[in-house]
Amino acid sequence: QVQLAESGGGLVQPGGSLRLSCVASGFTLDYYTIGWFRQAPGKEREGVSCITSRHGYTVYTDSVKGRFTISRDNAKNTVSLQMNSLKPEDTAVYYCVAKPRDICTSAITDYPYWGQGTQVTVSS
Repeated sequence: QVQLAESGGGLVQPGGSLRLSCVASGFTLDYYTIGWFRQAPGKEREGVSCITSRHGYTVYTDSVKGRFTISRDNAKNTVSLQMNSLKPEDTAVYYCVAKPRDICTSAITDYPYWGQGTQVTVSS
């Protein structure tokens, strides 16, 4: 059974950092492109970052470039999202997603596997 489990969310002050982790079970991450989406209250779900399966190419949405870093550790079947210089507008539920193709895309429907999400709240 394919499962993704996120962890690392929480409450942080503006300017602070969090590191989200996504652990996969039931499949090997090596052959999957992994992404992070987020959904803020009252807003649509949006793609945040992505890392491809074969070459580890990374993609970031403009609002997080220079602040967030995605990485993968295939030996641990884990993908992480390091989030620095957090802003109140980063507040959202963050979801780990996966698809068995070597390309990053932004469409929600391209990713058949989703985690349950982890809440990130940036507030003073």
